[in-house]
Amino acid sequence: MIETERLKLYPASKEQMEVFIESQTVDVLKAAYIEMLNGCLDHSEQWDWYAIWMIELKDGTHIGELCFKGLSPDGIAKIGYGINDDYQGYGYATEAVKAVSEWALRQPIVTSLEAETNEDNISSKRVLDKCGFVPNGTIGEEGPRYTLKNT
Repeated sequence: MIETERLKLYPASKEQMEVFIESQTVDVLKAAYIEMLNGCLDHSEQWDWYAIWMIELKDGTHIGELCFKGLSPDGIAKIGYGINDDYQGYGYATEAVKAVSEWALRQPIVTSLEAETNEDNISSKRVLDKCGFVPNGTIGEEGPRYTLKNT
């Protein structure tokens, strides 16, 4: 578990992920979370790199999720994140991404982190900028790709 001033972040267990997946009402999200669970089961030795990471306030209130989308053989972890609508605009995404990025880059196998965001998603681009990610000139499935290198 990673704790910040206001948040607790942790990779969900198999049981937590199954409950979370069952509660999903958006088919695209449900499919993505099922893919994450399958990644965990297929790569149990790398659970943290496939799991849904829960983002909670210190009092246990669930406010969002984060994931790494696996870890490539060359040490690149792709990160994705989202904060529930009622909790947006309070800096929680920046706090969560910064904390998890620092944790990830302390892992000896990680060379860099990457994230993609839609060109119109100004808030997400601002989160990445505040966390030290820089555009790398590549366009991915979700938009421009940003990189944070391990120094």
